[in-house]
Amino acid sequence: MAPSRYELTDEQWKQIEGFFPPYTTGRPSKRSNREMFNAMLWVARSGAPWRDLPERYGFWKTAYARFCKWRNDGTLILIFQALQIEPDFENVSIDSTSVRAHQHSAGAKKTPSIPKLPNTSV
Repeated sequence: MAPSRYELTDEQWKQIEGFFPPYTTGRPSKRSNREMFNAMLWVARSGAPWRDLPERYGFWKTAYARFCKWRNDGTLILIFQALQIEPDFENVSIDSTSVRAHQHSAGAKKTPSIPKLPNTSV
């Protein structure tokens, strides 16, 4: 099954699934770590507030609570640091809006000719 928009693929999930702590207190959550992480990605990538989280991710407070827990215990930092080791350059784009070229790289003559002004004496 193909992932929905903003969701992790199976390959991407395999890279990070070991970083999530096991559930230790109270009753286990009905939502998996993958569902909650996908909910966090949806909020981050869409720019929408937590309250606009689609119903397929469950109640927004559940996702937000799990986000706060992982933020506070350092789980998210560990994941991001591990992903920095081998970056995926699939979607990298470099153009003139992000890298400024030197003025001489535009193909201008190296020694521009200076036009002589006519001798106009009064």
